[in-house]
Amino acid sequence: MACMQVHAVDSRYAWGRLAIALLLMTIGSSAMYVVAVVLPSVQAEFGTARADASLPYTLLMIGFGIGGVFMGRLADRRGIVVPLFIGAAGLGAGFVAAGLAPNIWTFAIAHGLLLGLVGSSASFAPLVADTSLWFERRRGIAVAICASGNYVAGAIWPPIVQHFVASVGWRQTYIGLGVFSALTMATLAIFMRGRPPALAASAGPAAVQGAPPAARPFGLSTNAAQTLLCIAGIACCVAMSMPQVHIVAYCGDLGYGAARGAEMLSLMLACGVVSRLVSGAICDRIGGLRTLLLGSLLQGTALLLFLPFDSLASLYVVSALFGLFQGGIVPSYAIIVREHFPAAEAGARTGTILMFTLFGMALGGWMSGKVFDLTGSYHAAFLNGLAWNLLNLSIAFFLLRGARGQRRLSAALA
Repeated sequence: MACMQVHAVDSRYAWGRLAIALLLMTIGSSAMYVVAVVLPSVQAEFGTARADASLPYTLLMIGFGIGGVFMGRLADRRGIVVPLFIGAAGLGAGFVAAGLAPNIWTFAIAHGLLLGLVGSSASFAPLVADTSLWFERRRGIAVAICASGNYVAGAIWPPIVQHFVASVGWRQTYIGLGVFSALTMATLAIFMRGRPPALAASAGPAAVQGAPPAARPFGLSTNAAQTLLCIAGIACCVAMSMPQVHIVAYCGDLGYGAARGAEMLSLMLACGVVSRLVSGAICDRIGGLRTLLLGSLLQGTALLLFLPFDSLASLYVVSALFGLFQGGIVPSYAIIVREHFPAAEAGARTGTILMFTLFGMALGGWMSGKVFDLTGSYHAAFLNGLAWNLLNLSIAFFLLRGARGQRRLSAALA
């Protein structure tokens, strides 16, 4: 109880805690980017098709999404430290098990169960939720900084992993990552023991924070609105996963080599960090729905640019643009929930939508590999991503029109 009395929201302690959360997410999110880098090596060693080689990523993202719901509930009941320790153990065991895997199926199961369900899941949704409890005046930018850890991981891990894969092999690289992740995450978790002050307050005051939501969000029932947001989450991330999962393999097929692809992935996700922060500021000004619509439109534009431009220099440019355009899409869902649903339901509804975005990443990673196997071309996979992006854009536009109609109706009744 003493720590709750000493450490207040928006305090220096809260900002220091945010810095540690950023480090934890950067380490904990490594697995989803490492598997993209080793995809060509794993496919070659196990002699499997591209779709089967993409399966570990798919299972990892499914486990990541489901695990986030359970880890979030565990953090609500026991504090953030418990899931972080579990996540450290899961990452350590998962990387080592995958590094020792005798076949693609064991490799995939290690990613789905240990790295996804138990490991990485502890370092995303629970940390974002915990951060939101430590800030009021700067909540938007704080959550954006925390969520950026996922992209910081994508910026720094691919070139590091590619270096070690080339020098010592992918198996030794995985085992080394397991030892590093377990030790660093467990150590950093010790500094997250403070409990958020908001948890000491009653449910009443917490429930009235923020703007009052509409009784029928977007003119729909709450379940219908939630369902559309979940579908939108799947659609945007199926499109998003195409370059993120397959850019390394795509560059290999074009003859540029895996190292160039790893550099493009790193650049893409470094630009995603900038995008996530800028989109957080934009979201505070124009709202979550308009931010989602803008991000979806820009992401579709970047995907379209991959089709005519496949020279080495142009791929670097388009990869950077893709990162700059799509980084704010996923965080905008959390803002939409806060703006249009009761605050008391924000945690459960946000967690559910984020789980579906991760399912979209999982589906998209596998689907792009399957389309490649069927057509022998990544152009068809990019077109598939564009179709899913159009679905997301259509839902965002529909919900925005519904929200405007609700505001006009409320004004007329007033």
